[in-house]
Amino acid sequence: MDPARLERLRTAIKEEVSDILRSFKDPRLGFVSVTDVELSRDARVAKVFVSVLGSKKDKEDSLQALRSGTGFVRSELGRRIRLRHTPEVVFRLDDSIERGTRIQTILGQLGSRESGLRKPAGGPEAPSGDDGEDVR
Repeated sequence: MDPARLERLRTAIKEEVSDILRSFKDPRLGFVSVTDVELSRDARVAKVFVSVLGSKKDKEDSLQALRSGTGFVRSELGRRIRLRHTPEVVFRLDDSIERGTRIQTILGQLGSRESGLRKPAGGPEAPSGDDGEDVR
């Protein structure tokens, strides 16, 4: 499939799956955001990456709800996007946002620790002679 067409299809799938999940009725599903979609070259498989807000248990419950509703999501996707073959939908947890936040926190802590170790900047040092005496 043409790379430009794959990209348009990837974007359309991301938007439609996001919309489908808003109407999802499973009580296990928490606050879920679709962060990305990867399509196979033949557009037969769509890996949908989701970010879930909450505890580890909330994430596991939401992922379980998504996996049990895969057939519904795929049939809705097929109804909304006209393709010869509706791609198989596979949900994956995306923790890149959390990793990024954790890295930012660590960098912030390192930066504040480093600024505490720096000596205050003084003026230019006075030139000294070879024997260590000040030359003025």
